[in-house]
Amino acid sequence: MAQPRISAYLPPDIDPTKAALAFGRRALPKLNEELQSAELLTQQRALMALCDLVHDPEKVYQAIALGFLDSLKTLLEHQDQTVRQKTTEVLSVMASHSIGREGLIRSGIISALAGLLDDPVDICRKNTHQTFDMLAKLPQGAGGVLQAGLIPPLVLKLAMELDEIQELILDTLSNCLHVEVSEALEAGAVTVLKEKLSHPSTAIRSKAAWVLLEISSHAEGKIAVYNEEAIPVLLGLLEDTQPEVQANSTGALMFALVTPQGRSSAMGAEAIPPLLTLVAEETSKARLNAIKTLTLLAELPEGRQTLLDHRDTFLRCLDDPSEAVQRAADIAITVIDWKP
Repeated sequence: MAQPRISAYLPPDIDPTKAALAFGRRALPKLNEELQSAELLTQQRALMALCDLVHDPEKVYQAIALGFLDSLKTLLEHQDQTVRQKTTEVLSVMASHSIGREGLIRSGIISALAGLLDDPVDICRKNTHQTFDMLAKLPQGAGGVLQAGLIPPLVLKLAMELDEIQELILDTLSNCLHVEVSEALEAGAVTVLKEKLSHPSTAIRSKAAWVLLEISSHAEGKIAVYNEEAIPVLLGLLEDTQPEVQANSTGALMFALVTPQGRSSAMGAEAIPPLLTLVAEETSKARLNAIKTLTLLAELPEGRQTLLDHRDTFLRCLDDPSEAVQRAADIAITVIDWKP
């Protein structure tokens, strides 16, 4: 069932055209004073003006230097939904600039934003998750999300949030779980992600598979993917109509099948035929990952025996324009031809 798009429109009683315009270096100190005003309308108008200004990286640098972030952190707890909406919008725009991301991380904004995960206003939550997503693209930002203890609540929200926000959560998790996975595993991330693999949204299926790839890159993650029986579900996505879903699912399988348990599970789920289909498709984005995954299966006697009958499929890959595909095919042939 399709969900409505999250609206960024302000309530009907707010007229942004009446916002005080502020330009130049001298305008910013005045705006900071207005943000700290006790008058609601003054705060709202100051935030609207600031939203326009922070699209300029130079203004972001000046705002951080003038201490705007302390004022903005205070406004995140404001009772007025328009103030929270525009405050989170300012932060998400600032996070789109490199200077803004660095400043937000140093200021401790990640912990301050955590309180908005349950905000009743959809656009406030969306802006919050956009900011997390942008900050987590930096190693120190991903570390900040982990240190703030946000992984368990993000996993929880993934199971219930609106589709637009789910996509942002998946992007944030992919960067954070590249660093560390234990908290996510304890929070049941693999179970939630397994469910998202069958989501009607292509973007969510693809991103969920990518997060599982990140999880499977860790030893404990490989075990969890096997234990939660996610491997057969990932195999089902090899026949997905979307190339990105196929590629990410094959990548997740490639990492998960490093373990003997993973390989056995894949063989039991008849993984070889769909993987061979991807290898045979010269334009498939999943081709390289499929070759590497089949190479892992060729380490099993039954896998090697089956793949011997398809040796020509790998031989054709030796002429592929991609050197990476050529190398992977050469290794696969060596493993398939090995005799004990």
